[in-house]
Amino acid sequence: MYLYHHWHNLKDKYKNLVVGLGNFDGLHLGHQKLISEVVYMAEQLKGTTSIFTFHPHPLTVLNPDNSPPLLLSQESKQKLMAGMGIDLLLVVPFDLAFASMSPTDFVRDVLYKGLGASAVVVGYNYTFGYRGRGTPELLQDLSKIYGYQLKVIPPIKVDGKIVSSTLIRSLLLRGEVAEAAKFLGYYPFVEGPVVTGDKRGSSLLGFPTANLDIDDSILVPSNGVYLAKAQIHGESYLALANIGVKPTFQVQKRNIEVHLLDFCEDIYGETIKVSFIRKIRDEKRFQTPAELIKQIERDILEARATWSEIKNKTKGNQI
Repeated sequence: MYLYHHWHNLKDKYKNLVVGLGNFDGLHLGHQKLISEVVYMAEQLKGTTSIFTFHPHPLTVLNPDNSPPLLLSQESKQKLMAGMGIDLLLVVPFDLAFASMSPTDFVRDVLYKGLGASAVVVGYNYTFGYRGRGTPELLQDLSKIYGYQLKVIPPIKVDGKIVSSTLIRSLLLRGEVAEAAKFLGYYPFVEGPVVTGDKRGSSLLGFPTANLDIDDSILVPSNGVYLAKAQIHGESYLALANIGVKPTFQVQKRNIEVHLLDFCEDIYGETIKVSFIRKIRDEKRFQTPAELIKQIERDILEARATWSEIKNKTKGNQI
């Protein structure tokens, strides 16, 4: 997958571009449906698949006080898109100058002059241009002038609910990671380097943990202990993930620490991916380290039992 931060003259390099438009935060099932349609249309047109999106998220520029936390880092989003069959990812810087572009100018200058789009794919609620005045209906009207096909993806529902990044954020903020996975199409995860912590887990408690350095702009689930899967060096390990402030030791800064089961290697400085499978319990303050040790032992037993139950329910399907 090729990454661009502009759209100028790309029609001279790539023919029959099929362009998916949107923010794609979380790459949930709705986004996946849109991307699959981009891939399908490119196959039909013998063209090139592409996604046009912005960084930073437009709301961080237009309404920073109400800008939502992101579900995925830019790096994680790019890796997922590459795996979905996207040839070109256009991550265009969003600023006030771009925000002032009219919807008609966007179609003429970006989609037609810059990209020479043969087809455009958007979600049913997609808006664009100055004050979001551009709509799928306008895209349809302008397609007659600029000669592209348009596909509008209808709302995708799971359990009667429309899949949306807003819904997924609300679930994660309540720690409902298993429910969020239904709408994401994968378990919610974070990726980051392992940094040096206070080493209390290995020296005092006997349960060494990997402390993750996560960008503050990324939404992580609510505080608590989670059954997780940790991926490192291409291998996946069952894990306990603790999100919070370590109330037993009166630590103030919120962090993520992960205890990998059946694993004992030194991974400081390595980047790991941690997927949250189920919430086991809320964060709790213990009177003594000994009480915390006993609780961690119970958490590990519950994590193993829960994972065994999940595997039995999936009947061997990949998780």
